[in-house]
Amino acid sequence: MVISRLAEDALQRWLAARRRKPLVLRGARQVGKTTLVRRFAAARGMPLCEVNLERHLYLDRVFESLDTGRILRELEGLGGTRLDGALLFLDEVQATPRALPALRYLYEDRPDLPVVAAGSLLEFTLADHGFSMPVGRIQYLHLGPLTFREFLAAVDPAAGDPVAEASPDAPPTDAAHRRYGRRLREYLLVGGLPEAVLAYCESGSPMEVSAVHRSIASTYEDDFAKYARRTPLARLQRLFRLVPRSVGHPVTYRRLDPEARAAEVGRAIDLLVKARVCHRGAHSHCSGLPLGADAGNHASKLLFMDVGLMNHLCGLDLADIEALDDIRLVNEGGMAEQYVGQQLVSLSGGEQPPELHYWLRHARRGNAEIDYVIPHRDWIVPIEVKAGRSGSLKSLLQFVHEKHPLLAVRFDANPPSVQTVRHAIRTATGTQDVTACILSLPLYAVEALPRLLRAQRSALGPSTLLRADDLDGTEAPR
Repeated sequence: MVISRLAEDALQRWLAARRRKPLVLRGARQVGKTTLVRRFAAARGMPLCEVNLERHLYLDRVFESLDTGRILRELEGLGGTRLDGALLFLDEVQATPRALPALRYLYEDRPDLPVVAAGSLLEFTLADHGFSMPVGRIQYLHLGPLTFREFLAAVDPAAGDPVAEASPDAPPTDAAHRRYGRRLREYLLVGGLPEAVLAYCESGSPMEVSAVHRSIASTYEDDFAKYARRTPLARLQRLFRLVPRSVGHPVTYRRLDPEARAAEVGRAIDLLVKARVCHRGAHSHCSGLPLGADAGNHASKLLFMDVGLMNHLCGLDLADIEALDDIRLVNEGGMAEQYVGQQLVSLSGGEQPPELHYWLRHARRGNAEIDYVIPHRDWIVPIEVKAGRSGSLKSLLQFVHEKHPLLAVRFDANPPSVQTVRHAIRTATGTQDVTACILSLPLYAVEALPRLLRAQRSALGPSTLLRADDLDGTEAPR
């Protein structure tokens, strides 16, 4: 079975570019980088000269020479394919770190040769060597786990496209809405790591998926031992197990690992973030763009690399997930927040590094927190992940009162809609009315967000005037 990836479109744009640079595929282990390149070359009938550098460690000395003629002769012999008209693929590039600076000279001496390098834990390798990536001479493509849309296309091709069907003006049918919801619960268990998805497609067995997750977790811990030399192995392995349990909550390094110094934990987390094993959600005051320009000193939020592997490490199985009603599904262990964040990371198409922000305000009358805040051109868009079909919007309304966004987004269990909410909130100067335009989307439709935000910019569309207390999934009379 072949699993299609949306990243193939990005690879095609790279291949067709007039000033094509060597491409470095970045992403955590087991997200499908090698399979993506092989499938891409095969689909276009291109010969593939593939060399797994982990199997030929002596090549590090060859790359160190920076003699591109010698390098290419050696690779051509190992790959068993002539390079004329071929795609050169250097896999497991972290095993021979001097291959990275050599990419610059391949670009300068052989601009006609398409070169892709892929590897995991690259930052672990760079931290142990006295050189940096050849900035300006290479291009990056960030690959993550399968999105829910890719997962659905693999496990249920007849289900349709939730991204195309998610529209407030023409919402999906009740049958389609329920079908997407059922498949979403499966995705929360299986996640988007291709091997786990393939096991689920072939067997339908949660036990098979759990065995894959167990193997992948062990592979990560083994890789830490191979490539992490300056950061204590035990700390990395411990954080790998701890981060999944901290998702959804701002964490300090001291609270995350009380047995270590905060600075040491911070360095280990930085490595895991750069290697895409987890993602950091930075606090932003949301006073302007870019959101990171006014990052506050609040604790960071951490997301794990994949919701399925996260739930496995937290000890949850399909029976646990199926037993959760809509409200508990959203709130249980940060599961929905992890899922939404994972899908938001994918929205750049891999051409930008992952970047997430959240908003937090401390106050005597109660804190206010927005799960995610994203930019959309010149807009700052707050995003709340709400419990099931109802839930308070106090934090969202507080954000609207203070920051005046033109649109807010809520992910919950409802079909798509646009609503105008008016409610009185308490402020430092007394009670004030706040009116917010809210785009409400089901959890399965995160990938439709860019399209729907573009549509809302031109016309906010039909709205329903509701009190925030009355948001129970039903519209009030117009």
